Amino acid sequence: MTFEKFVFYVFALITVYAAFRVITVRNPVHAVLHLVLAFFSSAGIWLLAEAEFLGITLVLVYVGAVMVLFLFVVMMLDVNLAPLREGFVRYLPVGGAIGGLMILEMSLILASRHFAAAKALPPHGPHYSNTRELGALLYTDYAYPFEIAAFILLVAIVAAIALTLRRRPDARRQQVGEQVRVRRQDRVRLVAMAAESRSAGPAEEEGS
Repeated sequence: MTFEKFVFYVFALITVYAAFRVITVRNPVHAVLHLVLAFFSSAGIWLLAEAEFLGITLVLVYVGAVMVLFLFVVMMLDVNLAPLREGFVRYLPVGGAIGGLMILEMSLILASRHFAAAKALPPHGPHYSNTRELGALLYTDYAYPFEIAAFILLVAIVAAIALTLRRRPDARRQQVGEQVRVRRQDRVRLVAMAAESRSAGPAEEEGS
């Protein structure tokens, strides 16, 4: 066994263990941390496959941004885990069926001729750029699917904002349009007052 295969098996075992702990651990914060560990080990596997851009993107985007946001939300929310565990047995057959379907799909992928051809690819030279090859393939052969995926993500973002936007009657909001349209006459009023003479008191007379 070569050193590269040994490192691959180490990363693969860590990934499987971390993914298993994500769905079995009781504390949601620990689940998020195990998911971060799974992303790190998956990035190592991408680096072994000479996909440096995907590995670095997985660390920077998912671990550095998405998972930090997930961890912040989980730690800020006081999640009551008791109601979540009540329906575990009821949804176990559905989860088992989905897991079996995923195992079947992975088996079909591993047994296909395309996966065997990918394993037979020779190592690339020092001047090989994974980023250039990925960009050339993404913006030529898969340009339309890439644009469709971007449009779907944009619609999902707008839908998420629309679902979370709630109108509360007691909430105070800044009306920018009304502030821009305001005039001086609406806010400032000049009042003319007649001057009155004040007689000097006893203390002022003694001081003079």
